[in-house]
Amino acid sequence: MTNFKGSHYPKDVILYAVYFYVRYAVSYRDLEEIMAERGVEVDHATLNRWVVKYSPVIASQAQRQKSKTSSSWRMDETYIKIRGKWNYYYRAVEKWFGFSEQF
Repeated sequence: MTNFKGSHYPKDVILYAVYFYVRYAVSYRDLEEIMAERGVEVDHATLNRWVVKYSPVIASQAQRQKSKTSSSWRMDETYIKIRGKWNYYYRAVEKWFGFSEQF
C-alpha cells in the first residue's frame, strides 16, 4: 500500500492528480488549472513531486495485481478466401488444446 503519511492533501486528491497526469499526458501547469477548477489549489511543482514520488509505486502495485498469462503462446496463421480474394489471417492462441477455438 502506498504511504501518504505526512501529506498535506488527502489521498484521493493526490491519486486523482497522478492518475490524470499519467492517463491524459497534460502539462503540470494545465493540471494545476484542472485541479483549481475542481476546488483544489495546488502548485505545479507539488504536482511534479507527487508524480515522481507516487507513480512508480502505483505502477508496481498495478503490475503485481495483473493476472499472469500462460507461458505457452502459439501463432496460428493461414490464407483464406474472402469474396474471391485471398487474405492473410492470423490469430494468437494462449494455449493449444488440439481443437480450433479462438481466444
